[in-house]
Amino acid sequence: MQLQALADSGPWDRVKKELRNELGEDIFSNWFGRVNHEETTGDAVRLSVPTRFLKNWIQSNYEKQLVGLWKREKDGISRIELTVRGALRPRLIEGPQASKAITARRISGRPAPFNSTPQFSAGSGIAAIPCLADTGEESASEFLSGAALNPKLTFDTFAEGTSNSLACAAVRQMAAGHEGTLNMLYVHSSTGIGKTHLLQAAACQARKTGRHVAYLSAEFFMYHLVPALRTPAFPVLRQAMKSIDLLLIDDLQFLHGKQAQEEFSKTLELLMEFPSQVIMAADRAPEDLETLGTGLCQYIQKGEVIGIQATDYALRLDIVNKRIAAARKTHPGFSVPDEVTDYIARYVIASARDLEGALNRLFAHNQLSRQPVTLELAEKTLHDLVRIGEPRSIKVEEIQQVVCKHFSVTKADLLSSCRARVLVRPRQIAMYIAKVMTGRSLPEIGRRFGNRDHTTVLHAVRKIDSMVKTDRALSQEVELLKRLIQS
Repeated sequence: MQLQALADSGPWDRVKKELRNELGEDIFSNWFGRVNHEETTGDAVRLSVPTRFLKNWIQSNYEKQLVGLWKREKDGISRIELTVRGALRPRLIEGPQASKAITARRISGRPAPFNSTPQFSAGSGIAAIPCLADTGEESASEFLSGAALNPKLTFDTFAEGTSNSLACAAVRQMAAGHEGTLNMLYVHSSTGIGKTHLLQAAACQARKTGRHVAYLSAEFFMYHLVPALRTPAFPVLRQAMKSIDLLLIDDLQFLHGKQAQEEFSKTLELLMEFPSQVIMAADRAPEDLETLGTGLCQYIQKGEVIGIQATDYALRLDIVNKRIAAARKTHPGFSVPDEVTDYIARYVIASARDLEGALNRLFAHNQLSRQPVTLELAEKTLHDLVRIGEPRSIKVEEIQQVVCKHFSVTKADLLSSCRARVLVRPRQIAMYIAKVMTGRSLPEIGRRFGNRDHTTVLHAVRKIDSMVKTDRALSQEVELLKRLIQS
């Protein structure tokens, strides 16, 4: 975690530092590390980003926050304009210069280097994709390494607990590349629980042992790799894929869209032909990712699928202490009392990223005011991150487990197509509870119950909802099941 004092600088620098304090280093680096301030005119601030993906994501998730921060710097700001720098077309070398360049390459026998910073000129609305047609296998392999890694995300800085120990052990084994370990691993959890940290730690560790690693973020996959495979460089890239020992694909949930689904499936299948090991991560189970076709989903499920549960108090406390220890390496005077670390670990429960964001805020306040960190300061500063008494997230699998135990049926029976009365009623009750206690849609619930159609789920929900209003015994039974699930 990078914790640093706020310095007096320009408005954009101050806005970025506030964003880093509020969001945490990981989120800030992922979404705002390559955002540039172009100009401020009238009531608008114009920012530029390298890809359309980043533009859409920032507009959907952070536009209001950006406007609010800019208003602190300049009165009258009411909107943020985002432009895509990649919407400028690289200038092509033509005429005598092109001939000289080609001749020089032929004489030297060396391939043209991969140009990661081409010159741009206005005139096209098409995102510029690096041309790899002249690229040799070595440069293509470098291109396939994918997105940049955060050097701080290693196994040494990863906090391990009961909720993530299985996933961590599996990823460690695959990073080491020992024979007999897993060939394919799919890790899923809610956001901010540590999936990206694990994947980047695996990439870092595997590279230290000399293995060829490809770490592909959703952004890199969509806006760089897939378009590059449509170019004449395809044979070179395909050959380079054979050298990949460990393939890691992060944030699969961001690969969406009906048109992208088939493209993604084909490209992923192509990538998975060659590497000996593959690790993927997403914020939901593979069967809930619409991006994956049925065949690809079944293929992934033949490997190991591991879910990471929400952090418990002990793990959150460990995360907080690790981050404080990291901060003290550069700022020895930074101190957080035990009562404050306990408060943060006990009540900042949404994600590990929020824990980091909480410490960023306390650190910034400490550096600016030179006042010690106290419980009173933490309560005042972190009020929007604190979740006191908030109910935990309920999973469909938990509901199925409780219902099966209560009615003495197996999960296989519950998900089967059997329409025996002894199974139909528990199945309908489980679907009803899943609808009222989770944020899952009807199609998602249907997939969790043996790939049933959403109309079947709707029928079950309506039927049980109607019955609990008139059948007191059933109503009490459903309430009992809810309490058991929440306990």
